[in-house]
Amino acid sequence: QVQLVESGGQLVEAGGSLRLSCAASGRTFSSYVMGWFRQAPGKEREFVARITWTTGTTNYADSVKGRFTISRDNDKNTVYLQMNSLKPEDTAVYYCAARILYKSSYDYWGQGTQVTVSS
Repeated sequence: QVQLVESGGQLVEAGGSLRLSCAASGRTFSSYVMGWFRQAPGKEREFVARITWTTGTTNYADSVKGRFTISRDNDKNTVYLQMNSLKPEDTAVYYCAARILYKSSYDYWGQGTQVTVSS
């Protein structure tokens, strides 16, 4: 049974930094793509970043490019999202997700962690 558990969300001032973690368990993720998504109040969930577990290839939404960095630790089976220069518009619940490499939709989701950026 796949489990994704996010942590690290909290209240931070604009311009600050946070690192979110996603601990993955239940299978080997070497053939998976891991993604971070977010959903702000009253808005649809949106893509933030993704990383291919084996190659480390990354992709980012334009809104976070240059400020956020996604990475993974193979030994810990954990994916990270380093968020710098945070803005109030980054306020959202952040979700970790996983999908098999050849699929377009994500099969597994975490419960989410709240990030609030104060102005």
